[in-house]
Amino acid sequence: MLPFRILLVDDHALLRGMLSERLGMRDDFEIVGAASDAGEALRLANDIQPDIVVMDIDMPGLSCFDAAKRLVALYPQTRIIFLSAYFHDHYIEQALRAGAVGYLTKSESPQRIEEAVREVAAGGASFSDEVRSRIVIDEGKAVLRGEATTRSSNLTDREIEVLRYLSRGLAKKEVAEIMHLSVKTIEKHTYNVMQKLDIHDRVELALYAIREGLAEA
Repeated sequence: MLPFRILLVDDHALLRGMLSERLGMRDDFEIVGAASDAGEALRLANDIQPDIVVMDIDMPGLSCFDAAKRLVALYPQTRIIFLSAYFHDHYIEQALRAGAVGYLTKSESPQRIEEAVREVAAGGASFSDEVRSRIVIDEGKAVLRGEATTRSSNLTDREIEVLRYLSRGLAKKEVAEIMHLSVKTIEKHTYNVMQKLDIHDRVELALYAIREGLAEA
């Protein structure tokens, strides 16, 4: 049996190195690539087509959720595990919508992360206890428990991505380049976000994103 091919994505070299050393010691795993951001991960995936991607959530540049969606669309056999210091409902929901089958907090031990990768490689799913307590399995699919009650629950996935980038202080032209959309489309999404949230100032929009835990990813 061939080993499972793993791509590691994290902007912290120390964590990448630790995971690479730990997982690379196992006969059933092969580390085929390492990336420091989601954009680089997409470029590498085009060449190596990994079986599993272990990806940090909080990285500069292209949103990890946007990257995960593209990966799953291009390579349906690739399975995504997110690692994060954050586990807001917003993040969990976006991770599940992006097609992730794992979500682990960075407080987990290296052994637990290894176990999670092995569970996912076997066709299962794996979540930290803090995350599992906030999701339910519905017809074999993990979904966020209960109904979202914040104003941001009315935003589409694309609008949330735009909000995240704007909250980092990026100009609309920069957001358009990252998302491979036109500036006009970004302006339309920005208008929709402001209307839905009833916020009509960029600074207030950024402050709202920070308060709601939407600015880190």
